[in-house]
Formats: sequence, C-alpha cells, structure tokens
Amino acid sequence: MDANTAIQFKDIGIAGAALAFSAIGSGAGAGVAGMAAIGAWKKCFSQNKPAPFIFLAFVGAPLTQTIYGMIVMNALIEASRKVQNLGILSALGMLSGAAIGFSAWYQGLAAASASDAMGETGKGFGNYLMVLGIIETVAIFTMVFTLMAIGKVQ
Repeated sequence: MDANTAIQFKDIGIAGAALAFSAIGSGAGAGVAGMAAIGAWKKCFSQNKPAPFIFLAFVGAPLTQTIYGMIVMNALIEASRKVQNLGILSALGMLSGAAIGFSAWYQGLAAASASDAMGETGKGFGNYLMVLGIIETVAIFTMVFTLMAIGKVQ
C-alpha cells in the first residue's frame, strides 16, 4: 500500500461516519413511516375507502438526510487532505452525522403519525408536510453549520 492509498483510506474513515449515521437515520425513519403507511392503507382498504398514494411522500421524506450526510462526507474528505489535526474533523463527522440521522428518524416518526391521521380523516396533507419540513430544517441547519465549521478548520 503506497502513501496515496493510505491517505484515501484515512480520508474515507474520517468522513464515513457523517454518511453512515445519516443513512442509518434515513433508513429507520423511512422504515417507521413505511410501516405506518402500510397500516393506513390497510385501514382504508378494509373500510372500502380510497388508499391515498400520497402516503409515499411521507415515507420518502427521511431519505433526503442521506444526501446531506453525503455532502458533509465529501467536504470532510477534502478537508482531511489539508488539515494535520484530524480529531476535529472526526468529531464533526460523527456528531453531524448523528444529528442529521436523528432528524431523519424523528421525521419518520412524525410521518408515521401523518399517515395515520390522513388515512383516518383524508385531510391535512399540507399541515403534515409543514411539520415534516420543520424537522427537515434541523438536518439542513446541521449540514450548513458543519460545512461552515469545516471551512474554519482548514
């Protein structure tokens, strides 16, 4: 293994937590929201009501946090090539990934409630989507502030 290969492994290891924790949250959030959507559809079918396809918007909402984790990961990889003290970058990757992941997870929990409520009433899609957007904002703020911090470390 030459020096360039070692640097690449080191870079990916430092940044991988940002993507991994974000993706774990996205998977958990989409899973919870998906289970609730299936339950709401079942309830609609059993009552001979139309089963809204729009529930998929609730299920897919937590997936964007994986993209935010990837953006942070790429910024961390670039920064790791320029910075000697990698501890701060590792901390940024782990903590920002965890925060983004928790946002996705809780967005999925809220989306599950949205599916249940909309499945029962057939109303409120815009209101529910606004709540999911507010939760999404936590992940966006985390990504932006982490990118700003990475810029200061370099």
